[in-house]
Parts: sequence; C-alpha cells; structure tokens
Amino acid sequence: MCINDPVAPLCWAVVLWAFPLLLPLAGNLRADAQSENLQTSTDQGVQNRSEDRPSVVTGSGHWAYQPFVRPALPRVIDQDWSLNAIDDFVLARLKREDLRPSSPADRPILLRRVTLDLTGLPPSIEEVDTFLADTSPDAYEKVVDRLLRSPHYGEHWARPWLDLARYADSNGYNIDVPRSMWPYRDWVIQAINDNMPFDQFTIEQVAGDLLPDATRDQRIATGFHRNTMINEEGGVDTEENRVASVVDRVNTTATVWLGTTLECAQCHSHKHDPFTQQEYFQFYAFFNNSSDDGGAGPNSSREPIVYLMKPAEQQELERIRAEIAHLEIKQQESTPGAKAEPTDQVKEMLEEVRKEEADLLASVPSTLVMQDRAEPRTTRIHLRGDFLDLGAEVTPAVPAVLHAWPHDQPANRLGLAHWLVDPNNPLLARVTVNRMWQRFFGLGIVATSHDFGTQGNRPSHPELLDWLATELVATGWNTKAMHKQIVMSATYQQSSRVGQELLGRDPHNRLLARGPRLRMEAEMIRDNALAISGLLNLEVGGPSVYPPQPPGFWLEFGTKGFGMEKWPASTGANRYRRGLYTFWRRTTTYPSFTTFDAPSRDRCIVWRPRTNTPLQALTTLNDPVFVEASVALARRIMRLGGTDLAERTTYGFRLCQGRRPQPEELRKLDALYHQQLVGFLKNPESARALVANGSGQSLAAANVCEIAAWTVVASVLLNLDATITKS
Repeated sequence: MCINDPVAPLCWAVVLWAFPLLLPLAGNLRADAQSENLQTSTDQGVQNRSEDRPSVVTGSGHWAYQPFVRPALPRVIDQDWSLNAIDDFVLARLKREDLRPSSPADRPILLRRVTLDLTGLPPSIEEVDTFLADTSPDAYEKVVDRLLRSPHYGEHWARPWLDLARYADSNGYNIDVPRSMWPYRDWVIQAINDNMPFDQFTIEQVAGDLLPDATRDQRIATGFHRNTMINEEGGVDTEENRVASVVDRVNTTATVWLGTTLECAQCHSHKHDPFTQQEYFQFYAFFNNSSDDGGAGPNSSREPIVYLMKPAEQQELERIRAEIAHLEIKQQESTPGAKAEPTDQVKEMLEEVRKEEADLLASVPSTLVMQDRAEPRTTRIHLRGDFLDLGAEVTPAVPAVLHAWPHDQPANRLGLAHWLVDPNNPLLARVTVNRMWQRFFGLGIVATSHDFGTQGNRPSHPELLDWLATELVATGWNTKAMHKQIVMSATYQQSSRVGQELLGRDPHNRLLARGPRLRMEAEMIRDNALAISGLLNLEVGGPSVYPPQPPGFWLEFGTKGFGMEKWPASTGANRYRRGLYTFWRRTTTYPSFTTFDAPSRDRCIVWRPRTNTPLQALTTLNDPVFVEASVALARRIMRLGGTDLAERTTYGFRLCQGRRPQPEELRKLDALYHQQLVGFLKNPESARALVANGSGQSLAAANVCEIAAWTVVASVLLNLDATITKS
C-alpha cells in the first residue's frame, strides 16, 4: 500500500486510536491484489490462454523431449529497445499481441530490484546515490558485476536450492530431533559464490563420493540426498523406511534435474507421460546401493558421516585410533587361563580410549553424506508400489524416451550424474533456465516449473526458452553469466507499473510487457527489515541459529522426552543472522516463515505459493524481530537522518524503498510523527514500554517519547506494501 492509496486516510485515523490496529492494514492492503496472488492462481490464469494449455501430444513427440537447437533471433523493428537477444524474442511476441513494452523503471527502483534479486538484500542509500551520480553508459552493468561478486549472492541463490534439496536441520517425523546438515548448506553457498559450473554442481551433489580421489567437499556435496527424513520412532520397519528414502531420492532427482513427475510411475506405468513402472525401478536401482539404512528406529545409525576436523584434531583422532587398534590386538592375544586382572585392565583402558574418540567426534562439526555399499543390492519392481510384493529383477537404466546412456560411464550414481548433464539431455538445460527465469519474474516461461510433461503448461515463449537453454550449455553451464544476461535485458529493466487495459489482457505478465512486481519471500522479508534497521548480522556460513520465537511452541508437537523441548534462543549478533541460517525444524518451521508460505521441506519444493492473510500483517507488527527492527530503525533515523523532521522522514523512507518520498507521502508521515509524539508525551510510560520492548532494556532517557514516536513511523515504513515488495 502506498501512502497515497485511497485506504490510507483510514490507516492514519486508526493509528491515532490504537497502534496495534494500524500496521495489519498498512502491511497488507494491496493496490493490485490480483498480481500479488500470482503463484496461487497461476494454473487458472494460464489455462485461459490457448497457447498455454497442456499439449495433447503424448510419448516422445512431446515438445519437452525433443532435442533443443539454437533458434535464430527473430527480426524486430524496434531495435532501439532491445538490449540483448532476450529482448528480441519478447518483443516479437509483444508485436504479435499488438502490445508495446513498458518504459524503463526509475533508476532507484531498478537498483533496488536488481539488488534484491541478486543478493536478497536492499541497497544502501550510499549505493543508490553512487548509482544515480554515475552517468556512464555502463553504470548499471557495473552494479550488476558488483552484486554478482558479493558473498551475499551465494546466500540468496542458495535459498531456493535448499527448497529443492529439502534441506533441514532436523530429522522430520514425530521425533523431530536435530541433525547436523549445515556444512552441506554452506557448501551450496560457496559453490554458487564460486560460480561452479552447473554441470559440476550437479555431479558433485548426485555422486561426489564416487569421483576419483573424492575430496571432503565433494563428499559433503552429496548431503543433497542425505536430506531425506529419518524416522526414529519405535517399531519402524527398517526396510520400509530405507525404501522410502530411496524413493524420495529418485523422485527428487527427476523433479530437480528433469522437471518430470516420475513418481507417478512408482505403482504403475505413468498415465500421461512415456515412463513405465519398469523404468521407474531401473532408475531406482541407481540409488538402491546407498550404505545408509535410511534411519529407522531409535537406534538407527547416521552413518556415513564426514567430520570437519582441523589438522590438530585429525592428528589426535589418528593417535586415539592407533591406541584403540593396539589395545584390541592386546585383548585378542589374551589366552584362556591367563590372569583375569590384566584382561580386565585392557578392557577398561579400551573403554576409556573409545570414550575419548566419541568425545572428540562429538566436539567437531559433522554432516551426513552418501556412500555406496561394496556389495550391490538386487533391485526388483515393487508390484503396485508395495516393497513387500516384489516382481522382476531390474538393473540400472534410464527412460527410453530420453537421450541415450553414455557408453563410457559406469552404471551407478556417477554415471547417472554424467547422463543428467549430457548436452544431449533435452530437459536439464530447459528446466534449469526456466527455474532461473521464475526467480526473476515470479513465473517460469513454463509456468509448471515442476512438470515439463504432457500435463504441464506449454512455454509462453518456446524459442526464448530454447535460446536460453543453448546459451547455458554454450557458456559452460555458467550460472552467473545467465543471471547477468537476464538482468541486463530491457525486458527485466521495464517499469512494473500496469494500467487496467494491460492488467486485463495479461494479469500474470506472461507476455512480459512490464517488469516484475512480487511480494518478497519469508526469509527476505525478515532480512529486509533487519538490513533497513541496521541490525542485520552479515556473517556468512556456520551452524544454524535460533532467533526469538513464541515460547513453548515446540512442545505442541509431542517431542517431550526426546530433546529439543525448548527453543534455545540465540543471543547477541546471532539473533540477527539472515533467515537462511535459522534452524529449520520440519515439524515446527520457524513461525514467521510459515506465515509467509515457507515450506516444511519434508520434500522437494520447486516453487512457493504467495498468499495474502491477516496473519502476515500481525507477524510484521508483533513478531519480536520486527518490533526490534522498528526501534532500531527509529534510532538510526534519529542518529543519521539529520536534525530536520523532513530530512529524517526522507532518510527513513529511502532506507525502506530506495526512492525519495513524494510530497504528499512526506506530509502524511510527518503528521503521523507529530500525532504520535503528542500521544506519548501524555503517556510516557507507554512510550517507555514500547521502546524497552524493542531494545530489550529499560530506558530513562529524556527523549524516550521521541524515540517511541519514531518507532511508530518506522514500523509503518517497514510494513508498507512497497517495502516488502520487489517492484
């Protein structure tokens, strides 16, 4: 909601009456609610256009299974608008629809958009001013290159990948206790920051442990498939649980790298796509050799595990294990009839040294990894999907409708990884660039980014999709180059303003006649508030943290007696880490994230819905993090915003939205400040309570009423629609 929206006078009147009633309205009334329900109404909206309806072609004739070739660039008249090949394809489609592209976005808005898209954080006022002062032709490109080099780029782009990888810090199921997976999360961040080619990024996660002389990092990468849930409840069937883990790995691999609903073939041949049940279990056979037991029952093993030891710790472990080996030999050498005392003494010494080993291993970070058994398992078809009802034996193989198996590759996960990234794969590059496009524009060129099969939607711009796919392969699977190509396009740089006629013709911006406008996702909303307020801790990586959440929340889910009954709230700077580092518990996902549509990560998630609910406004009003951010922003405005009221208001507004406020917006915010100051001067105790609640300390300063008044203004600014929206 902008300050000059028709509903604004009501909001300002309400704030005079009761502060808690204002912000839910300020945070959630939207000028164009249709576009903000983009994800949840995608299917209905897309189906209304005939060119986006599912293809009736079945089998190998379906468009997604055809090899892609680099399309010729379309001939367009308005060459002055196009900045790269993306624009040629978009403009050609707009011409066919008798539409014109929108004008470029204002520079402060564009800078904020691209900064949020590449790092997940808002630009500083200094960065905005530097960009506005730079009149060189490559000013925007310099910004893009700087953002791509930022360590926060990897953090931001790791987050959607962790949804795909179903990353969590806990086991799942009812006994949802912690496990150490954060080294895998940090591996993803580092790989993205290093611009690891996407084919290598794939190989290391699917089969890094099988690479020759696999490094520790390559083994950590295989944590992708150790993110399966672990069921430690009593009475769990070990084999059933192991099979469930293998099935999850099969389905996730097909979703992430093939955009295929292969899981539909687990119980019977696929009803719509050309995948048989036999092919499903041939694919299953690649994952059926993993040495982990899937984690079943209270005494299940977490092995295999990689420990992140420092050199001194590794030396100590080797010393301990050498001593254990020596004592074990000594124990075996004891013969019947020998004195009992020496034998008992060796036994005690052995127990002592083994405890030393256990204590050392418990003291260093570790993470779960993949590893294959020396003795392969036999794989059989599960009739009707029942692991107890076994059919014919099968060996590892890939679906016949897709590209051929490379003959020089072994029939294991490593061979499968190389098959996935084979340039002849018709799906991988298409699926990957489509997900990138979805991140920037809110909707993929193929709207059903999880399903490229016959029941999915056809691409809105098929030639553009294939051009992007060939470009990704041609650049050596260079992810940063692809992101730069997209954000440097005139298509991306358009204004997101939309008139009624265009909104009626293309409510979901499938034709790309305007720039993207999307409400931020859960972690971004929190990070944005913390960054604006100056509280955000920008440390990269490390163990997960525990920012404040409602007390007793975890106990509601039956975990008493198994640990993790109390949320161990972090203190100091760890309270203000990026949302990426918040401890992710599957059964009780961090409440404010859940409110803003974050998944539990029980399974692979390709896209998150975007909903509008009153709970979201209540969260940004009452959640301790947002209250603290409001107080901190108030103090920042008073400390750095100058001495004049208009200067301070402008400073706070620019921190939140990048641009300068319009005169009417400034007038209303200044009036709000005066109204609140008068109210707090009449009731200074309420001012003290508000400010102390946000700062965590009692304040006796004479200006407490001024701080409280600015806290109200700051909270309104943080709750404005434009503040939590990328436009």
